[in-house]
Amino acid sequence: MQFRIERAAFAEAVGWAGRALASRTPVPVLGGLLLAVDAGRLTVSGFDFEAAARTEVSAETTGAGEVLVPGRRLLDICRVLPDGPVSCALEGTRFTVEAGGTEFGLSTLPREEYPTLPSQPAAYGSVDAAAFATAVGQVAVAAGRDETLPVLTGVQLRLDGDSMTLAASDRYRYAVRRVEWKRDGAAGSEAVVEGSDGVVDALVPARRLLDAARALARCGAVRVGLDPAAGGGLIGVEGGGLRTVVRLLDGQLPKYGSLFDMGGAAVAEVECGALTEAVRRVAVVAEASSPVRLDFSADGTVLLRAGYGDDVAAQRLPAVLSGAQEVAVAFNPAYLLDALNSFEAARLRLELLGTGQRALLSAVSAEDGAADSHRHLLMSVKQLV
Repeated sequence: MQFRIERAAFAEAVGWAGRALASRTPVPVLGGLLLAVDAGRLTVSGFDFEAAARTEVSAETTGAGEVLVPGRRLLDICRVLPDGPVSCALEGTRFTVEAGGTEFGLSTLPREEYPTLPSQPAAYGSVDAAAFATAVGQVAVAAGRDETLPVLTGVQLRLDGDSMTLAASDRYRYAVRRVEWKRDGAAGSEAVVEGSDGVVDALVPARRLLDAARALARCGAVRVGLDPAAGGGLIGVEGGGLRTVVRLLDGQLPKYGSLFDMGGAAVAEVECGALTEAVRRVAVVAEASSPVRLDFSADGTVLLRAGYGDDVAAQRLPAVLSGAQEVAVAFNPAYLLDALNSFEAARLRLELLGTGQRALLSAVSAEDGAADSHRHLLMSVKQLV
């Protein structure tokens, strides 16, 4: 088994498959990457039972075969290979990588102990790759990190007609974003279990989905497939020759309909970039658990304050308030910055119920002033600065 390939293509393929490598595992073979060559094609795969990633690229091949090599070591080698062609060969139980006069030797792992890779679910529909990557990034910031509450570590995908709605929550915040979605024909939909209303829900680990979406952002279109019957359910995303399969989480996120009902709220509009920079500045004096306070008033300003005693900071910004003469709210600065940084629009709309209550952030469209399909809910803390 031998193959020859350009360094850039080899490094990209290994890097993609390496995303599925287990960081810690009691099963040594799960730390390996599977390389398979046949008829001018090289396939590189990684798998850790929760996710699989694979890609296929062109290569000059001699013979066919497979080899399982230590993944982290191969990733390190690819980072330091010189530009130009790379020649690889399997010689007994030794795998060699040579480029530009430099040669590396790797021991191999037992291929027969490597688990069978899950099949890629047939495409159920497709979504614009750049829009998908942006949407996942905007909601994933609200996903939980506590692995003892696995449902809250996921991003929920809801496929309904021509729209895909992504949502995530860690109980203290709730982010939602909707993008256009195109359902494919019957070929990929036969195995998908739809609700009585024709809606499909899938809860995907946020970290896995974010990693895949970012890598596929330049692929033009991302095809999404679902297989609810495979070991608790699988989702597959692919584009540009890159494929990944992720095991779904059990359960669903709490419904957000009533949470996003902000009847009676005061409404403020402010420049998003200016508010983000102001929060970042005044938060410098805030302790880890200290909030940043925002006082909106009818005089057309918002005053930001943080800190206690002599260690304080304040900044005033232009803001338009309607529905009240004044309203004060305070937020965890890290949560507020996560929310603000997830928006791309120039102006931000804040619907405010007051201290210790919900606040709903959304972008303002430059055309008509209406909020777009990205919304981020935060809880205002009860204790003001």
